[in-house]
Amino acid sequence: MNSLCRIVCLPLVLVCLTMTITASSPAEDWRPLDPAHMELKTPIVEKDADAEALFWEVRVADEVEGGTPRTVMHHYVRIKVFNERGRESQSKIDIQFLNSWKISDIAARTIKPDGSIMQLKKEDIHERTIVKLSGLKVKAKSFAMPGVEPGAIIEYRWKETRNDQLASYLRLYFQRDVPVQVVKYYIKPLSYPGFEYGMRAQTFHTNAATPFVKEKDGFYSITVTDVNAFREEPRMPPEDSVRPWMLIFYSQDNKLTPEKYWKEFGKKNYGVYKSSMKVSKEVTAAMETTIAGANTPEEKLEKLFEFCRQKIKNVNDDAAGLTAEERSKLKENKSPADTLKRGMGTGHDIDMLFAAMAIAAGFDARVVNLGDRSDTFFDPGFPDDYFISSYDIAVKVGDQWRFYDPASTYVPFGMLRWQEENQQALLSDPKDPQWVNTPLSPPERSKVKRTATLTLSEDGTLEGDVRVEYYGHLGVDKKEWDDDDSQEEREETLRDSIKSRMSTAELANIRIENVTDPVKPFTHVYRVRVPGYAQRTGRRLFLQPAFFQRGVPPMFSSSTRKFDVYFNYPWSEEDEVEISLPEGFTLENAEAPAPFNAPQISEYKPSLSTTSDGRKLFYRRNFYFGAGNNILFPARSYAPLKTFFDTLQKQDGHTVTLKQAAAGQ
Repeated sequence: MNSLCRIVCLPLVLVCLTMTITASSPAEDWRPLDPAHMELKTPIVEKDADAEALFWEVRVADEVEGGTPRTVMHHYVRIKVFNERGRESQSKIDIQFLNSWKISDIAARTIKPDGSIMQLKKEDIHERTIVKLSGLKVKAKSFAMPGVEPGAIIEYRWKETRNDQLASYLRLYFQRDVPVQVVKYYIKPLSYPGFEYGMRAQTFHTNAATPFVKEKDGFYSITVTDVNAFREEPRMPPEDSVRPWMLIFYSQDNKLTPEKYWKEFGKKNYGVYKSSMKVSKEVTAAMETTIAGANTPEEKLEKLFEFCRQKIKNVNDDAAGLTAEERSKLKENKSPADTLKRGMGTGHDIDMLFAAMAIAAGFDARVVNLGDRSDTFFDPGFPDDYFISSYDIAVKVGDQWRFYDPASTYVPFGMLRWQEENQQALLSDPKDPQWVNTPLSPPERSKVKRTATLTLSEDGTLEGDVRVEYYGHLGVDKKEWDDDDSQEEREETLRDSIKSRMSTAELANIRIENVTDPVKPFTHVYRVRVPGYAQRTGRRLFLQPAFFQRGVPPMFSSSTRKFDVYFNYPWSEEDEVEISLPEGFTLENAEAPAPFNAPQISEYKPSLSTTSDGRKLFYRRNFYFGAGNNILFPARSYAPLKTFFDTLQKQDGHTVTLKQAAAGQ
């Protein structure tokens, strides 16, 4: 994949200071209000904005307390609300965070146009899980701002503590969901005797940041003004590949060109991992037993892959079911033989065992380092390994390298995590490391297969049994979403998804199968009843045969687009719907929706038929998208792409008419 990133680098800022390592907290009192801000009637950065941040300031300090490193960030935001839409959008605040972070010292208040002030009460702050448009689940501290109205100013601040993490590789963002007049970061580098690394900064997707300015108390500041709002779009590239941000990291002065840096990195990695793939007599014996009966290289590798994934418990995976006490007693595996003996290990241990067994079987096996395209699009022009922290095992079969990830519990053999497919990967080598490309799995590898046997009543109620199976990346996504939920939570997720399409739907006899099975497809089985599914008008019923597409919203609703359109991976859909028609009704028209395609990218093939007596209706639908590695589309092609999916939705909404025979016929 070609990188979409346009990287604009500030001169690398090296600041190595001797200082006392303490946190710098903002003043307890709120900053004075500027009367001009109280009188401000219209936004400055974006003329049509409903609200605008007057400033967003963040103080970043690295600390070491009791031997534990951490990064502490104090945020302070002040926002002007201009109209009712702004009041609605800014009345509820979500401060997002990861599990390893701590959010504390939240304070907020609203200054009304008449100067009166309403403070946020501590008991009104709650923690919840939110789902972003990208599908990512994140935690948030949420609260409703009190008394917000047009003309008001709201402000809030909080402390963010990232334990066991220094600002080495800290991402600092310049955009919010509203325009910002001034974004300012105060950064205090870590320094202590013997610490040989300097703090450096590199910006992405912007050249608007000012140079660093030395401030008091050991801080350095950087400022960006007049920043447009960031608005998430459906099916967009990862946020950090399109929005402006800055990377702060510690490193020694690196004067190597990118080409020389990656060559040295690949050579070093080869030596690091070589000892971790050590072939012992125990590994050889296990390999021989495992591949017994296999004839081709593919058969041998598949047997080794399944052995490592199914026989070795991955202690990094929640599905391992280890208690905190059991985890505390785990011993480190120092070799593949240790992993074999204990029958468990980290993801790293499992990958190294697979590589060692492959080498024992006569294959050449290496480590490849690669990026995560759910995070950002990797660009090898940045000479640092931060963006290729993931790794997989490459095995040479004939004259081709093939890629495997046995440590990922749910990823099928022959595939990688979708985040690691279609990536540039650095193949380690003692002499000449090289860039290779990981393949993108075709649509048929990530399939959803849906079947429904339903009965339609004369009042329009549809009822029957449904089975839905998810394969490949679709199955992995479902399993990773559900595997740490209770059965009740899984069922609630399913009910919510069905009712979001058909509000009257009632589900019973729910079974959710293979949630933690590494091989079998993730499966929903349930009985459904949907009153009013078909519309009754006099002696006619109007029926949508595409049951699984009923109520699905448009993929793209906006008429315009700023960012490119990006699909995580190709996929396919296979539907079979059988509907028994109500007594006394016959099919008045049996025309199927028209098929269509986008050559080399997608195809839509529906069909409609009935039994000879006309008592049952059969609807079949086959669809795939993303063939030919087509998952990224420039914003300029948005209009035809939207038209394509609008046409798909229209065809899926195709209605047939059933007519009731007159009385006495």
